[in-house]
Amino acid sequence: MANLDTKIKLYLEANSKVYKNELNNFELQDNSDGNGAFISSWNVSGLAKPTAEQIASYETAGNAAEANNVIDATRRTEYLSWDKQMEMIYKDQKNGTTTFKDHCDKVRSDNPKG
Repeated sequence: MANLDTKIKLYLEANSKVYKNELNNFELQDNSDGNGAFISSWNVSGLAKPTAEQIASYETAGNAAEANNVIDATRRTEYLSWDKQMEMIYKDQKNGTTTFKDHCDKVRSDNPKG
């Protein structure tokens, strides 16, 4: 199940809002009563607080976004540091090889996005 924050991000973006610009304009709360998180305040200018049905409509997209975030984090680790990447690129240009491209292709094929 996608996090409420993820679904709100998608709702904001679908309504031409920039999530990071709106972070101070809504609050989430979880009372630890088993009902999960909910929107406790909403002050996004020009956009009504989403209904439960609107939030629920972002479940599939939210699950995909969260799965892709995990894949992106794994890829960032496996791509290696910038200095190692630059060294591969330099050596490829100098030697006419494709080490860097091959490395990136392998990282992507080992960690495909859905």
